[in-house]
Order: sequence, then C-alpha cells, then structure tokens
Amino acid sequence: MKYAALYLMWLCFMSLICMLAMGLDKLKAKQGARRIPEARLFLLALLGGGPGGWLGMYAFRHKTRHMKFVIGFPIIAAAQVLAAIYLLKIGG
Repeated sequence: MKYAALYLMWLCFMSLICMLAMGLDKLKAKQGARRIPEARLFLLALLGGGPGGWLGMYAFRHKTRHMKFVIGFPIIAAAQVLAAIYLLKIGG
C-alpha cells in the first residue's frame, strides 16, 4: 500500500500543477502574452498530471479543439489512473 499511496499523492500533486498550467496558459492566451509551450503541457501530463490536465482542458475551455490534446490527455490520464488501480489491487 505504501507505493500506491505515494503514487496517488504524486498524481494529485502533478494533476494540480498541470491543471494550473492549463489555466495559466489560457489566461496568457487571452492577454496575448507569451504562452506555455504545448510540449511542456504534455510533459506535465506525462509526469503524472494527466487527470488534472484533462480536467483543466474542459474547466478552462482550453485546447479543446486540438486533437492531440483531446485524444492524448484522456489516454495519458486513463493510463495513470489504471496504474494507480493496479497498484492498489496488488497492495503496492
């Protein structure tokens, strides 16, 4: 259970970071300021922020017309959630 708990805490932390990054990028887009690169948003998602990035996409209505985000973020999020479920089941 120890590893599962650590992994879940990491997912929550990175999801918050990724969601905030999506919101910040949306704000910067509205202001015409320098944006967060898409590669960095994907990196945050891959590092554990998939669920938060996916939630942030729709909460901020940001990147919802970009197919690589519409398809990529849910796949990343699903893989991370499935990994968490697996760790919980095996008692990791």
